[in-house]
Amino acid sequence: MKKIWVNRARSFKEAEDFDIAYYAGLSSTERVESVQILREEFFKSNGLEFREDGKRLRRVSRVIKQA
Repeated sequence: MKKIWVNRARSFKEAEDFDIAYYAGLSSTERVESVQILREEFFKSNGLEFREDGKRLRRVSRVIKQA
């Protein structure tokens, strides 16, 4: 069973500081796992098909012309 916990902040700044400290304290594997969970939930909530071959993050690159 997953544990759910809540942080009650007095301001948006306090909430942001808590989030930064929380994610900074996670290992890189835990951070990537969190992103994957959010991706899967995004697909489910938007009625999109999520296949097992979609487990990898997409690689995106942009060519930016400098002036």
